Amino acid sequence: MSRFDRIYRIHDLLRNARQPVPMRSFVEELESSRNTITRDFEFLRDSLGAPLEYCREHNGHQYNPAAPVFELPGVWMSPGELYALMACEQLLENVQPGLITRRLAPLKERIRQLLSQSGHDAEHIGERVRLQPIQIRAATAHIFDPVAQATLASRQLRFSYAARSRDGIRQRVVHPQRLLHYRSNWFLLALCQQAEALRLFSLDRISSPHVLDAPATTVPAEALEASTTSSFGIFGGSPIATAHLRFSRHAAQWVAEEQWHQNQQGEWCDDGFHLKVPYSDERELVMEVLRYGPEVEVLEPESLRAEVADRVRRMGRIYC
Repeated sequence: MSRFDRIYRIHDLLRNARQPVPMRSFVEELESSRNTITRDFEFLRDSLGAPLEYCREHNGHQYNPAAPVFELPGVWMSPGELYALMACEQLLENVQPGLITRRLAPLKERIRQLLSQSGHDAEHIGERVRLQPIQIRAATAHIFDPVAQATLASRQLRFSYAARSRDGIRQRVVHPQRLLHYRSNWFLLALCQQAEALRLFSLDRISSPHVLDAPATTVPAEALEASTTSSFGIFGGSPIATAHLRFSRHAAQWVAEEQWHQNQQGEWCDDGFHLKVPYSDERELVMEVLRYGPEVEVLEPESLRAEVADRVRRMGRIYC
């Protein structure tokens, strides 16, 4: 065990102990000699400033109860925690390339140094932890950065927006509330001044963003949650209906273990797996149903069943 690991384990034992820890506990836990542990004690006291003392009454070591709470200085983590940080960096880079590269470069290098000192190798983290984004719509840095800046600083944002649901480009001034990453793509949830309501903007449709000096109006968290999580998928708002879907036993091997929505209801029946999901907009739900083809049937509501049936008929005409 390296000194890095031993110091971390010693600190963990001392800060979690209710009474002084005897030397035999350190020897057994660290699988090291008394002399080695004594040198580590000296390093903790002399180099790191730990209020470490020997308690003769209990024949053990402790942090002085009267001293301020002591934590290891700087980025002093276990190898597992350091690996977790490196993995998070890789995941974030896959989610949005360039998002943290410049800002966290010094920290990333320091983590690599610490891992190296502890006898571990950080060079192959990127090869061992991978995120496979699919169907990405690019949000370039010159768009993402000002949108993120306005969101985090709670500043109003002006931009041009080309909605897919209508032709033309319109100017928008919005009060950013949240950045959402959904199905490999970024969205901005914001209070739109023109609509006087919460709206969702896809970052790949935004152009010429400009952060304004005016502070953004903050929407209560309850309203944001209602807008983003009360119904299935990315389309927000209060549910207009509940979809009742019946999956074949083959498809249910996956669907029964998935969470489509926090308020879903699932049940195994003789004819397959039944799933009930609240939704506010049928567009994304229809696409999800069509993805399963003949392995799923919409039982209700009738309007959703009719829309799926119409899509299937139109698809049939293409291939017949």
